[in-house]
Amino acid sequence: MSISATTHLNFNGDARPALEFYQSVFGGQTVITTYKDFGMPADAPGVSNVVFGQVTTADGFRVMAYDIPGRSGGSIAGAGSTHRENGTTITDQPFFVSVEGETLDEVQGYWEKLTVGASIVEPLAASSFSAGFGMVTDSFGVTWILGVAAADTEA
Repeated sequence: MSISATTHLNFNGDARPALEFYQSVFGGQTVITTYKDFGMPADAPGVSNVVFGQVTTADGFRVMAYDIPGRSGGSIAGAGSTHRENGTTITDQPFFVSVEGETLDEVQGYWEKLTVGASIVEPLAASSFSAGFGMVTDSFGVTWILGVAAADTEA
């Protein structure tokens, strides 16, 4: 048996540009289906918004997103703020999206693209638990944790 979990982001009208941005960062394939594609009348408000969207890559990255019906105004619904204070992460966001890579070079590549237009919460750097760890809130209001996966020490 196998199980996987996928982050599903809820936007107020920015699901399409967010998904396109995440595809530019992580690669892979993007699927976007609009409310019109699902049969909403062509003249209805929000008909071009995303009812189902996802980015998937061959190496396992996957994120889903949609636009909440009847909402507009852009960024992720309910996005709060995250910052560092006295060595501690302070946030009112209900979640972060965590992405781990196998090497620092791999993670740095994602970091360089993901930080464009973003607010860096904690710069990508070596830490006591990772060869590279950083936090960033992207231009869509999503806070990401990027890190290098710890080496498997089981014998």
